[in-house]
Amino acid sequence: MNTFIPAHGRRRRALAGLLLAAAACALPGAASAQTTPAAAPAAGAPSADDDAAARIAWWRQARFGMFIHWGLYAIPGRGEWAQFMEQTPVNEYAKLAGQFKPRHFDPDGWAQLAKSAGMKYMVFTSRHHDGFAMFDDGDNPFSSTKTAAQRDFVADYVKAARKAGMGVGLYYSPLDWRYPGYFFPDLYRDSAEAMRAQYHRQMEKLLSNYGKLDVLWFDGGETDWLSFGGDWSAAQWQKRAPGKHYGGGFDWQHDKVHTMLRRLQPNVVINGRADMKEDFHSREGDGALGDFDDQHPWELCTTIAGAWGYQPNMQPKPLKHYIQLLANVAGRDGNLLLNVGPDPDGRIDPAQAQRLREIGAWLGKHGDSIYGTRGGPFLPGSWGASTRRGNTVYVHVLNWPGDKLALPALPARVVRASVLGGGAAKVEQSARGIEISVPAAARDDMDTVVALQLDASAEGLAPVR
Repeated sequence: MNTFIPAHGRRRRALAGLLLAAAACALPGAASAQTTPAAAPAAGAPSADDDAAARIAWWRQARFGMFIHWGLYAIPGRGEWAQFMEQTPVNEYAKLAGQFKPRHFDPDGWAQLAKSAGMKYMVFTSRHHDGFAMFDDGDNPFSSTKTAAQRDFVADYVKAARKAGMGVGLYYSPLDWRYPGYFFPDLYRDSAEAMRAQYHRQMEKLLSNYGKLDVLWFDGGETDWLSFGGDWSAAQWQKRAPGKHYGGGFDWQHDKVHTMLRRLQPNVVINGRADMKEDFHSREGDGALGDFDDQHPWELCTTIAGAWGYQPNMQPKPLKHYIQLLANVAGRDGNLLLNVGPDPDGRIDPAQAQRLREIGAWLGKHGDSIYGTRGGPFLPGSWGASTRRGNTVYVHVLNWPGDKLALPALPARVVRASVLGGGAAKVEQSARGIEISVPAAARDDMDTVVALQLDASAEGLAPVR
């Protein structure tokens, strides 16, 4: 992932490491990385985007997906940012590729676990910021097909996800720590352009060689993230002031990639982390839950435990945390992408896998209140959130304020109320509002889902607080 900015105490050490890397400039796979970018799309290729709503429709209905961060960083087991945080020289880090030969890599098992968790799509890291390609990248020596594994992990993952009926997603990082041009795009322009050439070439391969893709999840491709969002003009890293953008001469040429991806994968949905027209917006981490938004598709991505990349013995939070998070995300009209980081051999931690199955068991009883719904009409509050589909409003009561929950009035009549999963609910409706009560024995400490059937469609109601 890409939300880290070097802390003040690490800047001098980081700068020294970056300058040393720039001086060396000998990158694993550099010869391949400096090949010509993908050719421009044929004349007449469609440029207008009139299909965004239809393209995103399945994704909005899915609501819940699995993120998988897995690569060389699983070997040290200190998270996907270990190389940068510990300033490991690129050639030293590259030696991990000689050890990366997972004995228990089982993409079918991953897909079945996602399915048992109630997830509807998956997103796998095809290449993270360390530059190691988990796919066949031709002659590039820094890839899983040209090192110890001798395996195209993207191909195996795509096949397994598709067989399990999952939406197939790939994560890709245009930035690459091996290139000094990422940190100094103007000082090391040749390096920056070589990194860009790698990005364009690898995107063409991913878009062309693996069949239909459903999600393309960019990370670190925003122009303003060059130099980690900083300004080196005073020979000292300083975070750019709010509203100040990168003003140098380097250009990722994302427009060419966007044209290419719409030509090769016209229905793929993309996030907004590469300065392209986004299909959905990414919010990162539990703390980024944010507000209700039913105008712009969005997704909250977060980890089930620890960092995005593998860390041993990281225990998941209680089931209640994930159920309430899922309800809060859906009630704000977003999707939840929950990450696991398999170990160096490809195994997902048993405790984390068990928690995922428990989430799936809950969804087996309450999935109607999540899948295919939209957030609202009751805006989220300290009590919980609501979702809706057809004539039904699902009230997710996460915190009972007392014997009754008081909600705003709706311009529709409640004709029936019930507790999802079993139980009765009492509803009192007037011009002033709606009051819901559920006997203590029928309440669920995690999420009491009360289904309110209306005499009119719930989908057209304006949100109310």
